[in-house]
Amino acid sequence: MSALAENFWSTLPLGRGVQLLHRDANGVAAFAKPAGVLSHPNVAGDEPRSLLTVLYRLETECYEWTDAPGGVRRLWLLNRLDSATSGVILAVNNGDLAATLRAGFKRKQVRKVYQALVFGAPPHSAQLWRDLIAVQKKGGKVRSNVTAGNIPAESRMSVVRVGRGEPRLALIQLEPRTGRSHQLRVQCAKRHLPIVGDQTYGDFGRNREFAKRAGTKRLFLHSLETSFDYEFQRRQHTFAAKAPLPAEFESIL
Repeated sequence: MSALAENFWSTLPLGRGVQLLHRDANGVAAFAKPAGVLSHPNVAGDEPRSLLTVLYRLETECYEWTDAPGGVRRLWLLNRLDSATSGVILAVNNGDLAATLRAGFKRKQVRKVYQALVFGAPPHSAQLWRDLIAVQKKGGKVRSNVTAGNIPAESRMSVVRVGRGEPRLALIQLEPRTGRSHQLRVQCAKRHLPIVGDQTYGDFGRNREFAKRAGTKRLFLHSLETSFDYEFQRRQHTFAAKAPLPAEFESIL
């Protein structure tokens, strides 16, 4: 790894609590994003609470800043997480490679694993969830539902652990096979397994009681692992990264 590349990664203007998990020799990187941090600024003034605390260009989906010697630096986002969701988020410092990887992601050539804490307990230890959902975008907000949609959404669910106390809680693993907006949240809600802390699709009464008891209002949805294969400079590469489950997940059950 060249000194220039080392300097790029060691001087990134990371947001509060953001950690670099892993990077490869081609410039592909994975970060651990805390809950409450934006994947990118949406409006002016959002920079201090974003993944990187610098300018973001929506048209190229790229962070841009000037380093100490005066050189222009760029980092292209490869995926996004809702601000309330924690875990693995991907980026790359090569624009051509960013375009290649994004095309691969659109072809579903990436494996993502999430874990969520839900109210209730699934009746099956593992299950394939298939739904038709509707996605609406209005006033800068995205809302999805599973009552009158025509967009296929599919996820593999497996139970990690079920708590014994009250309220009944379960830690489940979710592997989305499609990438719809808020897909995991609405699929859980449909099955009467609302994700703890979900302020849009969740159980608001139980969320309030839980927040009082646990002392946190966070959404208990975490992007645990991401992996994919890709081709670059006529060679095949494999990239994989894992963001450990936050301590609050373990302490609740």
